[in-house]
Amino acid sequence: MKYLFIFNDSPYGSQRTYNGLRWALSLSRKGPIRVFFFGDGVTSALAGFTPASADYNPQEMLAAIAASGGEIAACGTCMESRGMTQALIQQVKRGSLDELSDWAAEADKVINF
Repeated sequence: MKYLFIFNDSPYGSQRTYNGLRWALSLSRKGPIRVFFFGDGVTSALAGFTPASADYNPQEMLAAIAASGGEIAACGTCMESRGMTQALIQQVKRGSLDELSDWAAEADKVINF
């Protein structure tokens, strides 16, 4: 089964992204998945982000998903609107709406957070 996770929220402020990443990480252990970040979700993939009092580190979770063969992308337009240029962790590539459309068409399940 091919899974695509789409994240729209920032990694902190609510537990939506945290719970979605936990689920994505669990499924990635069963086979490769895809993750795409939209809107404020792109901040989940920021390189060098070290929250002082966070309960989890989304970058570590993304690295584990990638290590399991997962593909991860962040919306380039969303990055630009937030002033992010080349600030993504190594495992996340700059993505596009066309790429997301392709991924969604190929997925058996699309899960949106």
